[in-house]
Amino acid sequence: MDPQDHERFEDFVDARWSALLRLANLLTGGDRHEAEDLVQIALMKALGRWRHIDDPEGYVRKVMYRQQISRWRLRRPHREATFAALPEDQGVADGTAAADLRITVGQALARLTARQRTMLVLRYFEDLSETEVAGVLGCSVGTVRSTTHRSLARLRSLAPELAAPAQAAVAAPSHTLPKGAHT
Repeated sequence: MDPQDHERFEDFVDARWSALLRLANLLTGGDRHEAEDLVQIALMKALGRWRHIDDPEGYVRKVMYRQQISRWRLRRPHREATFAALPEDQGVADGTAAADLRITVGQALARLTARQRTMLVLRYFEDLSETEVAGVLGCSVGTVRSTTHRSLARLRSLAPELAAPAQAAVAAPSHTLPKGAHT
């Protein structure tokens, strides 16, 4: 790798590390160590092909998606992690409602299987169409639709505490909840 390519790679990593780590954090269900590993693996694969990559961001994200698919396939059968129930009083008037909602959504996503979580992250947080998700994951659009539908249903059953914020989101739309999560 010549010095100019090396500098371009370092600039890319410096500029995009935080965003890539946030995506990896969602994909891994909030496991910081696994998220860092996922980003590092993707960046190492990108480094090896750096000269030939036209869209570094897209390439690294696609590697992360595929790496996560490989991880969930290797981990079958999966044992669910359980969490203590959240307190009943979530109507805090000190401006922390958005942060509470992000924490609740993150904890609820962590309770899903890796496959379900990845589908929802790609579909709603990455805002990919069903066709794009099918292309990234190498499955049919019907599989994306059915898995997304079942994942949202499971998310609702595992985290009924999201029902109240979802009802409020109908009145005042927000980007913190996935599309269709309030239906």
